[in-house]
Amino acid sequence: MNPAVADIELRLLVEAVYLRYGHDFRDYAQASLKRRVGQAQVRMKAPTISALQERILHDPQQFAQLLQYLTVPVSEMFRDPAYFLAIRRHVVPVLNTYPSLKVWVAGCSTGEEAYSMAILLHEEALLERTILYATDINHASLEKARKGIFDLEAMQGFTRNYQQAGGQAAFSDYYTAAYGGALMDKALRDAITFADHSLATDAVFAETHFVSCRNVLIYFNRELQDRALGLFHESLAHRGFLGLGSKETLDFSAYASQFEPVSRPERLYRRLPEAR
Repeated sequence: MNPAVADIELRLLVEAVYLRYGHDFRDYAQASLKRRVGQAQVRMKAPTISALQERILHDPQQFAQLLQYLTVPVSEMFRDPAYFLAIRRHVVPVLNTYPSLKVWVAGCSTGEEAYSMAILLHEEALLERTILYATDINHASLEKARKGIFDLEAMQGFTRNYQQAGGQAAFSDYYTAAYGGALMDKALRDAITFADHSLATDAVFAETHFVSCRNVLIYFNRELQDRALGLFHESLAHRGFLGLGSKETLDFSAYASQFEPVSRPERLYRRLPEAR
């Protein structure tokens, strides 16, 4: 197919998704978007992007299927263990000074990051005084996250990550083998509020002390990255903390001057006070 025609089709597809379903992918990185839509075409047996567009406009179930490709619901518990070690060392001592806390895991996918955060907060005696929000735009991913059931075979890798992240117990204490998988402890499931939220279209919903948004911004273009960072900046309380993914940075963003690095290799930052 003519690449120029394919680009037009892609623009029309994301515009249709926005107008029909309210999900805004218009400012996602084009290379990544093309790759994901191409994968969806193959799996959904759509000969052209236009054919895919026609299907999703008339069939919400087809859109739900497409959304699984557009949002890449892939994660693991305690991914990049050094990040969680840095939270224990640099963020937890400050969080300990607050009588109550709000923590936001943005772009939580199927919940692995949120459960990792809940376990860390529990081990640092903070979970009971924390409201832990975990948000995503993918309803299917959120539903899986709420159930808290993961592939039992994945637990071996999660356990290694947990141990390297400074885990203080046996990781098996936090789940039981059930339903052919690993069911996370009920206390952890009850501690997390999973909710639909779009970094592309929605506003801030709460003041928070720590925002963790990892491996999400890499899929946005610069404009949408700045919008998301603006939401985090607005959400964070005075001197609140922000954590990003290993391939993400604030350095060239519109908010670079609004944060200071706490642990640069692990992409942990702290909101600077407002200038007087």
